[in-house]
Formats: sequence, structure tokens, C-alpha cells
Amino acid sequence: MDTPTGRRSGLRKLSEAEKAQARNVSLRRIVSLFTAHRGQLAVVTAIIVASSVVSLASPFLLREVIDVALPSRDLRLLSWLVVGMVAVAAVTSAFGVVQTWISTTVGQQVMHRLRTDVFSHLQRQSIGFFTRTRTGEVQSRITNDIGGMQTVVTSTATSIASNLTTVVATVVAMVALSWRLSLVSLVVLPPAIYLTRRVARMRQAITAQRQRELADLNVTIEEGLSVSGAQLAKTMGTGSMLVRRFSESSSRLIDLELRSELAGRWRMATMSIIFAAIPAVIYLSAGLAPSMTIGTIVAFTTLQGALFRPLTALLNTGVSIAASLALFARIFEYLDLPVEVADPEAPVVLSDVAGHLRFEDVTFTYPGNDVAAVAGVSLDVPAGSTLALVGATGSGKSTLASLIARLYDPSAGRITIDGVDLRDLRLTDLSSIVGVVSQETYLLHTTVRENLRYAKPDATDAEIEDAARAAQIHDLIVGLPDGYDTMVGSRGYRFSGGEKQRIAIARTLLRNPRILVLDEATSALDNTTERAVQQAFDALSVGRTTVTIAHRLSTVRNADRIAVVDHGRIVESGSHEDLVAAEGRYATLALAA
Repeated sequence: MDTPTGRRSGLRKLSEAEKAQARNVSLRRIVSLFTAHRGQLAVVTAIIVASSVVSLASPFLLREVIDVALPSRDLRLLSWLVVGMVAVAAVTSAFGVVQTWISTTVGQQVMHRLRTDVFSHLQRQSIGFFTRTRTGEVQSRITNDIGGMQTVVTSTATSIASNLTTVVATVVAMVALSWRLSLVSLVVLPPAIYLTRRVARMRQAITAQRQRELADLNVTIEEGLSVSGAQLAKTMGTGSMLVRRFSESSSRLIDLELRSELAGRWRMATMSIIFAAIPAVIYLSAGLAPSMTIGTIVAFTTLQGALFRPLTALLNTGVSIAASLALFARIFEYLDLPVEVADPEAPVVLSDVAGHLRFEDVTFTYPGNDVAAVAGVSLDVPAGSTLALVGATGSGKSTLASLIARLYDPSAGRITIDGVDLRDLRLTDLSSIVGVVSQETYLLHTTVRENLRYAKPDATDAEIEDAARAAQIHDLIVGLPDGYDTMVGSRGYRFSGGEKQRIAIARTLLRNPRILVLDEATSALDNTTERAVQQAFDALSVGRTTVTIAHRLSTVRNADRIAVVDHGRIVESGSHEDLVAAEGRYATLALAA
């Protein structure tokens, strides 16, 4: 039976490390987000103080109305007092509009900075981070977690300042009217603060669970509603299973939302009853002190009623801040991720790149693995020459290609271009030197033209068309109804595998790199198209350094040098003729082909 209790028992409990993470979020770090807006916040604070001071005139005006103007039938005084009350309301309302405008602007700017900082920091993460992390989890942190912080970021600072100022000013006014009645009114504060702290701790734990459940929901959406996910579900007949999985996750969210909203409600309801009972106690106390005027009693109860709203808001704000610490913890966790592949502090600039590529005793092990994917590889690829890497699946060929593009850094050894270690080059400079076409083609959901221009934003239409001709895809594109303005569809599903591959080739060639890395770049092409594209590559490789990875040995037999990779090591290297004559591993592969 799907009872709330049953659903609750299925929720993942927070680990001690996660609880400690939420507790250890530095409030100073949160406050530092607002440092750049000190001037605006100072103006808001001044407006808040002025508004609070002005609003306190109302109960004193009311006392004069009841104790003086009405009993004496002084219409002139009564008129001025009424005008004063209206003026107080108008001024405080105008202050409120200005305060809301400034504080919301500041809050939205802080939100913008948080979103941008997280996105840009994640852009600097290595490919290893994205292979370890679910896409839906990343999206959830940027959208759900930062979105959940919006109320806290945009209104908390001003809410605290406004309500705190109002509470202090109201208490001062109450004491000025009657210090004895003030003691009666304020006796409820200690238990209110204690209960609020209890509720805050409850909300914080539930918020962390809710955000993780939202992340799981995002993952289900990503896996079930993307083009690839939908296709997989339809071909495997798992649509009903995905619906059930989504429904169960959504059901758990209902429970968490209810628990978050109801956490401590009975405690806070008790406080509301106590606050509501205080006026009755005040009237009783006033009855025991007959010297107190009616105006004073009415003014005091007005102040006491006005105290309840900002005091409750202040306590609720404390609960919201405590609950939001779980969100800040998740965001700061991403912002604090170390950058595994980073720009050097003192980058070297290659002004005239020849393209001489060298591997010097390179070893690389994927995080979490015990066996090296590449071990002790040394290769020398002179500028303008071609190197082919061949070997069985999983031998380490694609890992070598990833190291050339610096998607990862070697665990040992180094890779150089023109004698400069890749780690001494800026990543943007390296991406302009090394062009990669992999077997996995990714196209953006936009036009063909914009997909090509992604590689070179300032490319002219003529340059785009030249690159497409070189990749043997121009004629097909211009034959489409919208030509280069044709939408490619999500992940390029408008085109076949071979067509997508040629668009990706054109995109890389548009950058005009000195070093080409072709990782199974023609794997999705038929024999006829492969030959045409290979001819284009042969022409474009003149004067460039080209590293080709291929299973089809026919595409690499003309390479200047062929290296056979086996279990991450180079076991043979030489020309096609030399390797065949040696009757080693390459000869076996050639015979099998």
C-alpha cells in the first residue's frame, strides 16, 4: 500500500558527510556574494530604517486621536492627525516600492553570477568529470538548486533588515509607552526562538533530500525524453517502466514537499495562539493599572499586533536560511571542484606552429582504474607527416587521441608540440592547433550553418562552403529545401550517420588546425563516401600533421608511419610494407582484414 509512511521509508537518508557539509557552509561565504553590491544594499538599509521610523508615528498619532482630539472635539487637530496617518501610509508604501526594486535587482544579479560561475566552472572540468556525473544531476544543480535559492537570495537580506529594524523600533516604542506591558508582551520571545531553531534543523535535512530527489527526476527526464532515450525506450519496450520510475520519484517528491511545508507547523501554530492571547493579557494588566489611558492601551495593542508580523517573518526567515544551507552546500560543492585540466599560470604562446608532435614515455590511468590505459608510449611525429594508430578495440588508441587534445593529462611523461609541453599551452590555443574528428558525432539543435560556424564564429559563408566541399557534404546541403539554413534536429537526427560525420569533419576543417586527429572519423561512411572523404583528407593533410585511428587498414596503409597499439603499449611501428614483411601483429591484422 502506497501510504505516506511507506513512501517515506523508501527515501534515501542523508549520510553524515552530507549533513556535515550542509552544516559547514560558511555564512561569511554566502554574505560575500553580496559584497559587490554594498552601495545598493546601503541605500536599501537606509530606506528600511527610514520606513520603520516613519511607520512608528502611527500608534502615537492614534493615541492623540483617542486621548486628545476626540474627547476635546478639536476638529483642526483631528484633521492634522488624520492627514499625518495617511502621509505615514503613503511614505512607507513609496519606500517599500523603491526597496523592493533595488533588493530584487541585487538578488537577481547575485543569482545570475551564481548560475554563470557554476556553468563556467563546470566548463573547465575535464571529460572525466562528465563521464562520472549524470547529466540530469548537473542540470538539476544549475536549475533546481539555484532556483530554490532565489527567494533567499533576492529577499532575505532586505527581509532581515526590514523586520529586524521594525522589531527593534516597535519594542522601543512599546517601552516608551509602558515598560510594564512590554515585559508581558516580550515574555514569549525565548520559547519562540527555541522552537524556530528546532524547525530550521528539520527543514534543512528535508531540503537536502528533496533536491537529491529532484536531481533523480531530472535524470529520468533526460534518459527518457531525449531523442536517444526515447528511441531506446521504444525499441526495448521499456516506456511503461520509465513512466513507473518517473511516477515513483514524483510521488516521493510529494511526500518531501509536504514534510517540508508541515515541518514544525504545530510548533509555529502554538506560537501564533500565544501571540494572539497576549492582547487579552495586556487588557487584564491594564485593568490592574487604572491610571493608564485608553489611548495608551489602544496604541500599545496596535504596536503589539504590529510586532507579531515582523517577528514571525524574522523567525521564518531564519528557518528559510537554515533550509537553504543545503542548497548552498550543493552549489559550493560544484564551485569547489578542482580543475583537473587547467590553463597554465604562465602559458607559452606558439606564434608559428609547425606541428611536430612527440610522445615522451607517456603513461595514463583513468581515475578509479588500477591498470594503465596507456603505458610508456614514445612516438615522434614530424611536422607534416601522418601517423596511423591501429589495434584491437580497447587497446588504447582513442585514449592517445584524447591525450593529444588534452582532454586528459598524462599520469607520467609528456606530450609536446614543437617541443612545448601541452600543459604549458592555453587550452584555447591548443584547440586551435589540434582539430579532432571522433567516431561519436555531436551536432547542435540548430541550422547546418550555425553548426559549422560553432567552430569559427567569425567564419564567412564562403569559408563555410569551402569546408563543406572539402568534406564532400556541400552538394547534399545545397540540395536541401533550406540549404545551409536547414535545422539538423536534436543531436543531428535530421541526417544519416555518414552525413553527420561529414558535417563534423567540415566543422573541424573550418578551424584550419595544424594537427588533425581523426579518431575513426570515417567509421560511419559507406565505402564510396569513405573513399571520397579520404581523398579530401589526403589533400588537406599536405603540410599538416595527421594522426589517424582506424580499424580499416585500407585507410591507413599510405601513412608515413603506422604504430600498432596493444594493451596501451606500442608493440610495432613502421611503414605498411615494413610491418607486413615483419610478419608480426600488424601482418596478422592485415591478413584478417
